[in-house]
Amino acid sequence: MSNTTHMASTPSPASTGLPRPLRGIIPPMITPLRERDQLDAAGLERLVEHILKGGVHGLFVLGTSGEAPDLSYRLRRELITRTCQLVDGRVPVLVGITDTAFVEAVNLAHYAADAGATAVVASTPYYFPAGQPELAHYIRHLVPELPLPLFLYNMPSMTKTVFELETLRQALDLEGVAGIKDSSGNLEYFQSLLPLRQQRPDWSLLVGPEHLLAPTLKMGGQGGINGGANFYPELFVELFHAVETSDSAREAILQAKLVQLGRIYQVGKHASAVIKGMKCAASLLGLCDDYMAEPFDRFNPPEREKVRQVLVEVGLIPA
Repeated sequence: MSNTTHMASTPSPASTGLPRPLRGIIPPMITPLRERDQLDAAGLERLVEHILKGGVHGLFVLGTSGEAPDLSYRLRRELITRTCQLVDGRVPVLVGITDTAFVEAVNLAHYAADAGATAVVASTPYYFPAGQPELAHYIRHLVPELPLPLFLYNMPSMTKTVFELETLRQALDLEGVAGIKDSSGNLEYFQSLLPLRQQRPDWSLLVGPEHLLAPTLKMGGQGGINGGANFYPELFVELFHAVETSDSAREAILQAKLVQLGRIYQVGKHASAVIKGMKCAASLLGLCDDYMAEPFDRFNPPEREKVRQVLVEVGLIPA
């Protein structure tokens, strides 16, 4: 990446093509790889088309599901370019810019804007955990440098830092902040975020853990950034609409299937198991290769068979 720092040029929300608030299902796309530092380009195209065919409301690249911290900057830029070209304006494209280096986050945001992305997403800088005053300071300095609206990303299990409420209240003053994705898995925390929308009705409160999609929607959330929508987008879109239309009978059926589908995340034993499960499922559906960014590796045949059985049980592939 270049060490050049870009000057601030934040456009108005209306000029970015981003609905405010952004609502619905925005899958955090896995990154199809063929080998070290090489995209599975054909798989990426199939994956993008599969996701969009499912009726999703956006696409998020370079998040946790996309293995962003393990990808080279060169590959991240290639992924951004190819994805924006493939999507071609059909839905908003969100790009993760989380980095330990402030300048690299800004540079990637400008690259994303030039490629045609709609918004960017940033979690707390990791490795050196920031105190809340430092985090508030970071956001205040970051937003004016960005050419696109910013979604904050609460992922304490990975970054070891939480966006506390007072820090988020300070972020309400920044027009460029469009909302937050909460992957804490803590419903009490999510509920504490709801009053923020009284001051900023244009904010989106989005949830990561997919089993919490329906509960958070009923609490007042706007949607989900859910990994299972990589390979079964229709399920998540239908559940979103069932809750939105108060179709409780349909919601119960879909929620049960979603919980059943979530068994693929219990196949592995380590933090990478969720991504391995998603990539394995996508591979079994013929969407893309399941190669993992190092230091991780794809599931072995016994684990792959367990994932296949789950997909059979939910009706995604034949027995």
